[in-house]
Amino acid sequence: MENKRYGKSVGDIMKIKSDFFNRNGEMLKMSSRQADALLRQPERRFCKICHEKLSGEVLYQSQRMEYFLCGKCGHVNSRYEDTDDFANAVYISDSYENNYSEDDRKKYISRRDMIYIPKAQFLIEELNKDGLALSDIRVLDDGAGSGYFVSALRTLGVSDSTGVEISSAQVDFANAMNGEDILKQADPGDIAALIRNTECNTVTFIGVLEHIINLDEILDAVRDNGNIRYIYFSVPMFSLSCVFEAAHQNCYNRHAGGTHSHLFQDSSISYMAGRIGFEKMSSWKFGSDMMDLYRMICVCLEEGGNGRLKDVFSERFLPILDDLQRTVDESESASEIHMILRRKA
Repeated sequence: MENKRYGKSVGDIMKIKSDFFNRNGEMLKMSSRQADALLRQPERRFCKICHEKLSGEVLYQSQRMEYFLCGKCGHVNSRYEDTDDFANAVYISDSYENNYSEDDRKKYISRRDMIYIPKAQFLIEELNKDGLALSDIRVLDDGAGSGYFVSALRTLGVSDSTGVEISSAQVDFANAMNGEDILKQADPGDIAALIRNTECNTVTFIGVLEHIINLDEILDAVRDNGNIRYIYFSVPMFSLSCVFEAAHQNCYNRHAGGTHSHLFQDSSISYMAGRIGFEKMSSWKFGSDMMDLYRMICVCLEEGGNGRLKDVFSERFLPILDDLQRTVDESESASEIHMILRRKA
């Protein structure tokens, strides 16, 4: 039976995501450029997860993008394919300086501890419940970015953890911030082979699966490697945030749109897991739906000349935001899920 966990305070996240509030116009322009890139791609005829032919009926549209519901697995697919051409157009590596300051490291540690330590704790606790001691856990993190999750795992005692990342700039940054080589650079075409040959018993994809162009190949590599007993991932879900975004077309779409060309549901996760011989073990749902709604209302009030009313609204809404989000999470309507899959016996 799947172990389920719900809720997490969004207070710290709001500080990190302040650009979504303060730079709505700039973020909209960036999102529009990403939409332009996706609209140039071939139309998606088959579901990203189960490959069922998609029907012609549009589920909803938002900021020029149309989304379709797969009748077989419930996955939500955009009209257009994510392709290598699309990836090259929208995935631009962050720019990092060659000389890093102590302030950079302080910010790095703060973000790691605030955002990634809880995720690493969740994984460790659930694997402990399944019989793995801390020293038994061996992790390969795919799409490791700047190494926050690997750094969190090592901080908590999972010394046999490493990550692979296609951006050499991010790899250099991660290794410099941690004072040791915790990540390795790998070309996109080599990732599947690395997964297929790893001796790690756990492979993680934190905010990665929704961006992978060759998703079938990566999942097949996990399936074919008997060393891999667990998969831990976080993905965006078809959720209330989608409704809020569709209802506020002049606000930046944080959730659907941009680089997210498809969204998961519990049913499509189940299909994906079953196809490769895994089953749901543990989940943690803590979305940002209420933060999205709050942001959109604030942006609309400010742009409509109602700055004072926005302040009154904030005073009344912020104290109940976490409680409202917890209700959304427990109703299985959250914008994000963290899931651990276990290989079937």
